[in-house]
Amino acid sequence: MDTNNYLEYNTEREQLIIPEYGRHLQKMIDQAVAIEDREERNKVAKAIIAVMGNLQPHLRDVPDFQHKLWDQLFIISDFKLDVEAPYPILTKEKLEERPEPLEYPQNFPKYRYYGNNIKRMIDVANSWEEGDLKNALIYTIANHMKKCYLNWNKDTVDDMAIFNHLLELSGGKIDLTQSTEDLSNATDLMRGKKKNYRNNNNSGKKNYRNNNNNRSKKRF
Repeated sequence: MDTNNYLEYNTEREQLIIPEYGRHLQKMIDQAVAIEDREERNKVAKAIIAVMGNLQPHLRDVPDFQHKLWDQLFIISDFKLDVEAPYPILTKEKLEERPEPLEYPQNFPKYRYYGNNIKRMIDVANSWEEGDLKNALIYTIANHMKKCYLNWNKDTVDDMAIFNHLLELSGGKIDLTQSTEDLSNATDLMRGKKKNYRNNNNSGKKNYRNNNNNRSKKRF
């Protein structure tokens, strides 16, 4: 008998809908679709769900992973499987339905170097009652604005410029232009950044030197 006539190549087989589950599961689902008895078909479908769960153990950490397995079962069956499911049955129309576009925050700040979070912080400060706590928050925001300005421009900045920007961003509600209290010094604000930069460079040099020393040593 010529066995070549009975060889089955992947190119001649039907394309797998979800290849991660393999061809055997695809055949199991196809056989389940062909079962005429509905009660027997429901039993086979539950057994297939158990097999799918064992093949995809990482889905157990996903919320409602059973729901996902049932959806994949209907997808692999090309939505031809007629069984009772514990979840709403996924339809082809529902799967191909285009999701609604997400509403991204359309914030275009005038002073981009401050970022969007500064505006949120200012809004929170405006909602607070007058007092020492609010004043402390305002000056913390102003110092952070000054640091952001220096990170962007890498130069000195006058406190009055920060006060004017704060007045503008707060809608005129926070006015420090007449304040006699100065913000933190630019050197103090940037000191932590420079210290970290130096530490990183020094650690790299130390490792480089140690490597050179190890290379120069003779090994016997």
